[in-house]
Parts: sequence; C-alpha cells; structure tokens
Amino acid sequence: MTNAHVASRHRIPSDDLAELIKEFVLGDVVAWHHLADGLMNVNWRLDTPAGPFALKRVTDVPLDRLRRNLAVLPALVEAGIPVIVPVVASSGGVVVEVGESGYCLFPWAQGAHVRGVDLPHAQVRRLGAVLAKLHLALGHAVETGVLSAVPDSLTADVITPERASEKTDRLTAAARANGTGDAFDAAALEALAKRRELLAEYAALRPEGDVPAGPYGWTHGDFQYRNLLWADGELTAVLDWDRLGVRPYAEEVVRTAQVQFGVEGVFDLERVAAFVSGYRSVVPLEPTALLDGARRLWWKRMTDFWQLEFHYDRGDHSCDDLFIADEALLHWWTERLDEVERTFGGAL
Repeated sequence: MTNAHVASRHRIPSDDLAELIKEFVLGDVVAWHHLADGLMNVNWRLDTPAGPFALKRVTDVPLDRLRRNLAVLPALVEAGIPVIVPVVASSGGVVVEVGESGYCLFPWAQGAHVRGVDLPHAQVRRLGAVLAKLHLALGHAVETGVLSAVPDSLTADVITPERASEKTDRLTAAARANGTGDAFDAAALEALAKRRELLAEYAALRPEGDVPAGPYGWTHGDFQYRNLLWADGELTAVLDWDRLGVRPYAEEVVRTAQVQFGVEGVFDLERVAAFVSGYRSVVPLEPTALLDGARRLWWKRMTDFWQLEFHYDRGDHSCDDLFIADEALLHWWTERLDEVERTFGGAL
C-alpha cells in the first residue's frame, strides 16, 4: 500500500461526511482528524457543537454481523461493563451505509491506550477480572435472547506441519517475486527459513485433537490495549466489537495475555500470572483449559503468517511491525515453552 493510498484511506470522503452529518444530526463538524491507533478499520475524531465523537468506517466485518455485535452493548452497560453505546442515526440504525462503506458513530470516550507491560500489577489483575465479568455478561446476553445460543460443540483446526511448510514455501516465493529487496523482505525471508527449522524440530509438540479443553461461549475477540482506554487508574472503555464470536474462554485469556504482555520479544510472566489470577478470581477456569489454550495459541503462532499475507498478497504494509515483534516473541516463547505454560497454569 503506497503512501498515497494510505493518505487516501485516512480521509473522509466529503460526500460521505455530508451524508453522515445529516444521518447523525451532527450540525457543523468543526474539525476532524484520523486516529492512528486502529489497525484494520479506519477511525476519526469529529469535533461538533454537540461535543466530540468517534467515527468508525468498517471495512473487514460484514455489516449485518456488525449490527448484531453492536446490539449487545446496551446489555453490557447494564451489567457494569465499561462500553460505549453507538449513536442511533435518524434512519433508526446504528450502522449507516454510504456508497460501499459502513459507518458507526460513538460518543467520545475519555482515556488513553496503555500497553499491558505499563500497567501496575494491581491494574493487571483487575483487567483479568473485567474480562471474566465480560464473559459472564455475554453469557447472560444469551440467556436473555440478545445473542444466539452457543453451539453444542466447538472445534478448532490444528494446522499440520506440512500445511505450514507449504505456506512458508509460497510466501518465500511471493517475497522474492513481489518484494523490493528492502530490509523487510530480508527479515521476512530469514524468518521463513527459521520457521521451517522450528516446524521440523517442534512438530511433535503440536496440540492433540481439534476439540479445545474447557468451557466456551461468546467472547470479545480482540481484548487488548489498542481497544482499551484507561483514566486515573481505571478502565473507562472496552472498544471495537467487530470480532465478537464464540470461542473457548481460555483462548481469549491466553491471546489477551500474549498481546498485552508479550512485548519486545519477551513475555512479562509476572503480569501474565497476575492477569490470569484476576480472571480466575471471578471465573474459576481450570488450569488444564489454560494449558491447552496456551499450547494451541503457541502452535497457531508457529503456523500462522497473516502479516506476511497482508504484505505480499494484499500490498498492505500496515502490520509489518507486528510481524517482526511476533516473530521475536515466538522464538523466545518456544525456547521457554514449559515455563510459559506453567505460568498460565498458575505455577509461576
């Protein structure tokens, strides 16, 4: 994605803005600016006579699913979860379609995005408790009919080493064909070569079976610092409900811990332990489920190359930095697999 494409993506088309002002009855928009924290969708702050708002253009989630997801937010507010309910447009919906784009608008939420490793341990533990309360609240939303019932069974695909190796071969060819020979291409080719070695060495440790351990239900799907706001030591908002879906609870606990506390190529294991302890103080998730979730996420990271697929297949370079960081963490994690899993299991 070129700089010109990036700049264009960050602008609100004037015709779209005019229609949104009408639909959301905003009056004059005094000023607006792009918010750089989001990775997938595009977000802006709008300053209006009625106050500031956050405008979101959704590009990677079907709009019917987005409407379903946003419909659960009022129930979460009633349950005490800090979420921001979207503004209802004059047409009666919370998602406005303009041309080929879907937009939703939220009152501006105060607070700042804080990396997990920058949170004091007490806040880390409280964050784990909030995630557990969120899972309980989503379960209650099923009971009240706001969300559909969860399926009777749940499976998770375990990528074989052979499939992962095929993907490394394809992406290696793509890097050589579509790359420009810059530093990222060199790093990607080196990482792919090392990944082949890891796959060969650790294939026997991949998860067994396609049925995850432990309970499952509706989950946020991307509960991490880019979607959390803090102010005065308190969590003020859980944002971005695009990926609401049914998953093992342990999967979300482990993934959140990885994104929050797997920073600069290492896990902050003390914070991981505090986060898991906070969660289990509300929902007593069994250590066996957490161990299974940790092993499955490790293998998923071992066999996943989504940032490289964005880069070479889509020409989207917005997640390049994530690939470099995640690759370093994967190697650190693999070398200390037992220690990391003991932490998730509560034996730090």
